[in-house]
Amino acid sequence: MTLQQAIERGGFYPALVHHTVTDALDGREATHQIVHVDTHFDMEEVHRHITVLALAEDVVVVAHLDDHDADDQPGTYPHDDAGPSASGDVVARISTEVVPVRRLGSVILSEVHRRPEQFDPQRGLAEVTLTMNWSGGARFDSMPADCGNPECVADHGDTGTVSPEDIVLRIAATAEGDTAVEEARSFVKALRRACLKYA
Repeated sequence: MTLQQAIERGGFYPALVHHTVTDALDGREATHQIVHVDTHFDMEEVHRHITVLALAEDVVVVAHLDDHDADDQPGTYPHDDAGPSASGDVVARISTEVVPVRRLGSVILSEVHRRPEQFDPQRGLAEVTLTMNWSGGARFDSMPADCGNPECVADHGDTGTVSPEDIVLRIAATAEGDTAVEEARSFVKALRRACLKYA
């Protein structure tokens, strides 16, 4: 499947997403990609986000798009004195980053297998989670520290764990289908080969 076909299958502003990712690729051809659409329900509103990872030669393009009501985005129409043409207009915000493969600090693939006691390498996975790190960004999960004594009431401060990550994508077969899970695995395999080649 080509990058354009994958983006069109995602169905979330495909013309805009394809144009932006292609522009970021700057003439390179994507050999592998992940297109992940995530939907969230918030009271009466539905929010969708699309994330595209495109591997091309020695770079990975990371693109993320979400949309908002124009009325919620001050300054959306800076050159239009009349403001939005009609209530309910939508604006899309898309960001891209071009990451040299040699900058990747880690590429982690977590797999969830159905019925591990009946493992079959030909059977599809239940889900995969991809974690990539390249900029030193990290998530810090904190919690109160304790000394192990259940009767102690002293304040021992906080403790926690630091998890380096720039992007985390969870792709489940029940939501995206077996094909999306396999495409994610193929992307990771190709990315790992590129990491060894351009290290």
